[in-house]
Amino acid sequence: MPMAASRYTTAEILAALQPLGSAGYKRILFNHGIQEPCYGVKISELQVWVKKIKKDYHLALELYRTGIYDAMYLAGLIADDASMTRADLETWVDQAYCAALSGTTVASVAAGSLQAWETALEWIDSTRDLTAIAGWATLSAIVSVRPDSQLDLPALTKLIQRVERAIHAAPDEVRYQMNAFVIAVGSYVAPLIAVALEAASRIGPVTADLGNNSCKVPSAPDSIRKVEARGTIGKKRKSVKC
Repeated sequence: MPMAASRYTTAEILAALQPLGSAGYKRILFNHGIQEPCYGVKISELQVWVKKIKKDYHLALELYRTGIYDAMYLAGLIADDASMTRADLETWVDQAYCAALSGTTVASVAAGSLQAWETALEWIDSTRDLTAIAGWATLSAIVSVRPDSQLDLPALTKLIQRVERAIHAAPDEVRYQMNAFVIAVGSYVAPLIAVALEAASRIGPVTADLGNNSCKVPSAPDSIRKVEARGTIGKKRKSVKC
């Protein structure tokens, strides 16, 4: 059955978003690797449009194609993940020009796609840093929402072992996402908390240059133990989009 036509056009949405931009917020975004064209629209303003649009496969593709950061971010929020083809995902990851897009927008949509696991495993093998970032972030998203019964625990264990071997030689932003994956497995996959904690302890402190901002690489053992102390190990998220 063909999908319904979009209620809003890309031009209408861009015209509505542009005056919402803030110079101050734009500066913050630029410190996280965002580039022009960018309006500097806060996520809270984008969420207003998410409530209006809900899901729209075709509109999401059009918005992402504009290359305008705010529109690309909104595209991820309204994307109909299950309708995204592998070709769509490859186009999105190829057009992601910064870690904020590949590690958040692309990863959140890929995680909800029908090809999520296979796509993520291929992406983490990429020699392109931004694609590898998307792969590890997609894996983190998958384990945070899927029931443990739907996860390949032996494969996740091998991925943890891979992180342990390779993390300190990985590029900065990739290293950050690999560390986040260890935290995600330890926090959301109850049967593997010990595996994740032991690996995190052997890995030790992880540092990375994340740009001109205050972001730091969190301690994996400390992060997992905080979740354990709250009694929420294994509690899954409803969505990875925000």
